[in-house]
Amino acid sequence: MRAVRKSRRAVPEFSRIAADVKLGKDVKIFRFVNLYGCSIGDGSRIGTFVEIQKNAKVGKRCKISSHAFICEGVTIEDECFIGHHVVFINDRYPGAVTSSGRLQAKADWKVVETWVCRGASIGSGAVILCGVTIGESALVGAGSVVTKDVPPYTVVAGNPAKELRKVSPTSGP
Repeated sequence: MRAVRKSRRAVPEFSRIAADVKLGKDVKIFRFVNLYGCSIGDGSRIGTFVEIQKNAKVGKRCKISSHAFICEGVTIEDECFIGHHVVFINDRYPGAVTSSGRLQAKADWKVVETWVCRGASIGSGAVILCGVTIGESALVGAGSVVTKDVPPYTVVAGNPAKELRKVSPTSGP
């Protein structure tokens, strides 16, 4: 992967791609995207209105659909699908101010990491709480709220997401 240099790579109109972003080969980025301090693997596609924050990682051959929010602390392995308007959370106790009323700063909260394993798919509108792992080739149904780990080769849906069934590694969902 290489850091983006605006002089060597055309930035899509109305997008912000910071110089510290590491892009693999043949990454496709659509308009109105905000990327900073993240890494994106070879052949991945980043849809319109996506934000990917610092220290987030997107693997190779992933599809990140429009309006997705991938925050700091999220790792998405190779060949994953992230549906439209999927939101990741990275803070167990979010707040704007400290107990003294001062605006929170970086030192006032802790990033809690989330992991999406190879081949997993997350349906549109899902919310993924921090500290969970979504297993290899798992499928999260649209609109689900994932509050705990999803085992590999498992389909989950609902609020909170519950296991619906298992899938075989060869048959898919």
